[in-house]
Amino acid sequence: MQLWTTGVASARGSGVIASFLQPLDKPVPMIATADVGRVATELLLQDWSGKRVVELEGPYWVTQNEIASELAKALHRPVRAEAVPRESWGAIFRAQGMRDPIPRIQMLDGFNEGWIKFEGNGATLIKGNTSLLEVIQNLVG
Repeated sequence: MQLWTTGVASARGSGVIASFLQPLDKPVPMIATADVGRVATELLLQDWSGKRVVELEGPYWVTQNEIASELAKALHRPVRAEAVPRESWGAIFRAQGMRDPIPRIQMLDGFNEGWIKFEGNGATLIKGNTSLLEVIQNLVG
């Protein structure tokens, strides 16, 4: 969830957050860094052997539109999510200093098209307890 740190300035300035995750109303799993740290610590203290797959996500899946809505509440101004056209991703990522944007584009395609997803099949699913609202308030505050 903290990846939205860079979107706060845009939301403050223009009232728009650019999204590479699309469509904007598609819920996706996100997790707060506090939950990642807490769960990693708990897992390191557990006894187990063999292969273990643990999937970690926040308390609920969120859409890009919900992120914009929470930013609007926290900033006390209208904020909307805007889909970044896929054909511009490479140029944007290069302008941000990325030498080879193809892996990031492929990852985004995987999320958007649904072929990157949780493994399931016996994996342990752990949900964090930090809400999007809490993260947004901390980012804005």
